[in-house]
Amino acid sequence: MQVKKIIPCLDIKGGKVVKGVKFEGIQEIADPIELAKFYDKSGADELVFYDIAASVEERGIFLELFQEIASQVTIPLIAGGGIHTLEDVDLVLKHGAQKVSINSGAIKNPQLIKEAAEKYGSERVILSIDIKRADGKFMVFKSAGMENTGLDALEWAKKGVALGAGSIVANSIDTDGVKGGFDLEMLKALSEVVSVPIIASGGAGKKEDFVALFKQVPVIDTGLAASVFHRKEVDIRDLKTDLKNQGIPVNL
Repeated sequence: MQVKKIIPCLDIKGGKVVKGVKFEGIQEIADPIELAKFYDKSGADELVFYDIAASVEERGIFLELFQEIASQVTIPLIAGGGIHTLEDVDLVLKHGAQKVSINSGAIKNPQLIKEAAEKYGSERVILSIDIKRADGKFMVFKSAGMENTGLDALEWAKKGVALGAGSIVANSIDTDGVKGGFDLEMLKALSEVVSVPIIASGGAGKKEDFVALFKQVPVIDTGLAASVFHRKEVDIRDLKTDLKNQGIPVNL
């Protein structure tokens, strides 16, 4: 079993960290710079910065805020939101991101994945997919989960990997913020069609949910969560200790 990673996610809107349930009822949580610095010292393996309103508002990522966070932390940063062109990818990588997460930009222009992977390497390109059940299938949604794209999520993941995505972030809208556990059914289905690392996102409510994730879907590379970490309901170092005690390899 490969070493598993634990990643907090900063969903940014209006310059603040926010969180909702199933992508709705968004509320402000914290200052992103202070929270990023906290995670830098708390055992997080990486940190995700998602400007969740950038694509909806048809603008680029909050570059100044991201750059400030990058200057304050030492752990690797993943940047997403408002990434629509190769120039956008270039900007966030030059301003401190180790990897870039592409979502709506790839739906609009799938060749962006290929272009970014060819220029920067597949290992730096993540395809982020917002997934929700619709008509008995796992479908891709966009516009902060408001619009069904008509794309089958499993087929879209396969296409993204074929174009060069080095990993997949699977954001489950059905379990987002519910704290009832990760969407194991969806993650198992996804793991059967792609061979790249999968970052599981949406549903974590307690330490046992991460144990279940890695034991029931052992090919999953990373567990990503937001509110349980933001609200100190789960401590990352305690979580990693529990995972190690249960035979799940992590970096302590």
